[in-house]
This record gives sequence, structure tokens and C-alpha cells, in this order.
Amino acid sequence: MNLTSAREGVQIAIDALRSNKVRASLTILGVVIGVATVMAMAAVIGGIRSNITGQLEALGPRNFMVERFDETAIHITGSNRPLWQGKPPVTTREAELIRALPSVRTVVTSVGGSVDIRAGSRSLTAVNMVGRSYEWTDYDRGEFVVGRNFLPVEDQHSASVAVVTDGVADALFPGLNAVGKQVRMDGNLFTIVGVYKPAANLFSNAAPRWVVVPTPTALKYLDVNRDWLSLLVVPQDNVTQEQAMDEVTTALRVSRALRPGDDNNFALIRQQAFLDLFNNISRNIFLVMLVLSSIGLLVGGVGVVAIMMISVTERTREIGVRKALGATRREILWQFLVESMTVTVIGGALGMVLGGGGAFLLSHILPIPAAVPLWAVVASLVISAITGIGFGLYPANKAARLDPVEALRYE
Repeated sequence: MNLTSAREGVQIAIDALRSNKVRASLTILGVVIGVATVMAMAAVIGGIRSNITGQLEALGPRNFMVERFDETAIHITGSNRPLWQGKPPVTTREAELIRALPSVRTVVTSVGGSVDIRAGSRSLTAVNMVGRSYEWTDYDRGEFVVGRNFLPVEDQHSASVAVVTDGVADALFPGLNAVGKQVRMDGNLFTIVGVYKPAANLFSNAAPRWVVVPTPTALKYLDVNRDWLSLLVVPQDNVTQEQAMDEVTTALRVSRALRPGDDNNFALIRQQAFLDLFNNISRNIFLVMLVLSSIGLLVGGVGVVAIMMISVTERTREIGVRKALGATRREILWQFLVESMTVTVIGGALGMVLGGGGAFLLSHILPIPAAVPLWAVVASLVISAITGIGFGLYPANKAARLDPVEALRYE
């Protein structure tokens, strides 16, 4: 069981693959499919996770949101009662209350919806619209192509102004400067004051057309539900996230007249919670894909048993000669295990290339990033080797237990 015998086993396995290409291809096909599935999923999930992490870091790791209820938590209930029942909406008055806290630097109000936009003969339907207070540019990675953000006075007086993304501007005013142009959103006249280009990321690429208006304007003129107003809170630089969250919690509990034993009827959500939610979802998806890929590995393992049994039969006389010359059972067993492991590792390497390449190809076609983690590469090769050892053990053991006299008589 030295390096020489291992090298010999690898060479014999490669020669067998070359001499029986069709049989070998069918044998390792299951391993290729199983490993490719795991590799592709690991690459896509890893890429999306990296993208989400980058976006959350850009929004500020210490920032947190005040919501009506925690949408990132997993809720199990046996009734049809809405999860937000008994939890009053977040209000703009509470935003002002939180803004006045010493631990809070700023608060951005946010409420969403969709609108139809028309400019002359051109129109866009179901465009994502978000009502934000004027500080919203502190949290979006991007830049103004032309124009400006709406001003605090425009925010306070519900001015009919809007900032549109470059996708909206190009669709409604191709080749023209959209700043100063007027559009109708759900029948209401708005003036475009700025064209904004969001930084490229998973979400902006998937939905490049959206429009931002002041929160009071959205509540007054557009079809939004004020019951789903949320707040994005930025702590002061000299306080921790926990300190700011404690102050906000205390202020809201006092404002809502909650008694000491009452549960919070609002939710404070850390940026990390969205990453945790994605991790929980992706972990379940990955477990399902592991089950599916294990079926492929099982098929490949059955193929390994078949090809190794054929190999044992074809080389029965060779095994007898080796035993007659002094080869031990352990040496014969090791040789055949190395052969079966080589076959599955080659299949694993092909699956790794196929799965990783497919994921990167998908990332160039769709706005889905891909990043192959090192652990996936190592795991793919290790799993392939274990598959070869596990399914090659029976043929190898059969070869090792052959009687040398009977083996030499075999024709």
C-alpha cells in the first residue's frame, strides 16, 4: 500500500477508461450529474449571498428598520388570522419621535407601491414606486446622472416632484434630458427633478425601473397603504446598534402605552436579519439539492460496482499471477479501491467543471451572480472519492479473496 501501488492503480483505472469509453462514460455519468448539481447550487447561492452581504454592508451594518411586524421571522400558526393583527401601523409621528432620540442620527420614512407612468404617447405600467423622506440617498448606492434629489422643503410640503431611474428616463424620454419634464403617475402630474442610476446589484438589475417621491406626496396623491409605512433608522456614530435599538424600543413602548408585561406590537429588524433569512431559505434549498444529487451519486455508485466487477472478472488470471508471486489480500484490495476511487474522482472533477461553468454562464445571461466557494470544490472531490471507496469495496474485496489456484486456471 505504497505510493507506487497507488500510482499503478490510478494508471490502470485511466487505461480502463480509455479502452472502454462508452462503458466508462455511462458509469461516471451519475457522479458527474450529482457533483454538478451540488457545485452549481453552491456557486449560485454563494454568489447571491456575497451580493446580499455587500448590499447590506452598503446600507450600513448598524442600521435597522422599524416595521409593523417582523417579516424576516418564520411564523407557524394554525389560524387564518393575519400575522399583523393586533399590531398597529408605524406612523410618521413615531418617525419624528424616534428622530428626536439622542442615539439616533436620522430616520428615513418609506412606503411602497406601484404606479402607471405616462409622458405624452409613451407609458410604463406597474413601475415600482417608493415614497421616501429626502435622506433616502444616504442608503442607496448610486449616483445622479442629471438633476438632483428633492429638497427638505419639497418633502415637508408634499411637492409633486419625483426622482426616476435612468431606465425610466430612457423609456419615457429616449435621447432627451428628463429633468424638468412632467409625467403623470396614476393621473397625477409630477415634475422630474433628477435621474438616478442605481449601483449594479442583484436587485437593481432585476428591477431597473423605479421612481422615488417624497413620503407625504406618496401618501397624499398615490395609491399606497399608509398601514405599511416603515422606518430606516441610523444610529449616531458614537453609540452601538444595541443602544439605539434599546432607546427606540423604550420610546415606542411608552408612546403606545404598553405595560411592562406586554409584548412589543412592533418589530425592530437588523440588516443582518435579511441575510439570516436568506441563509435559512438557501440552506433548505441546498438540502433538497443534496438529496437529489445523492440519487445521481447512487446511480454512479451502482455503475462503479458494475464496471469494477467486470474488471475483476477480466483480470482474474492476472490476480492469480500476482498472488502466486506474493501479493497479499490487502495489496489486491488496495489496488482495486484505488481504481474505483480514480473513476469517481474523475467523474467528480468533470461534474465540478460542468456545474461551476454552468453557474458562471448563467451569471452572464441572468442577473444572478456566481461564486464557487473553496469548500464546495474540496467537498466535491472528497464525496467523489468516498463514493468510489464505498461502492468499490465489494468488487475489491471479491478480488482480494480469490483463490490463486482457481484464478490461475481461469480462462
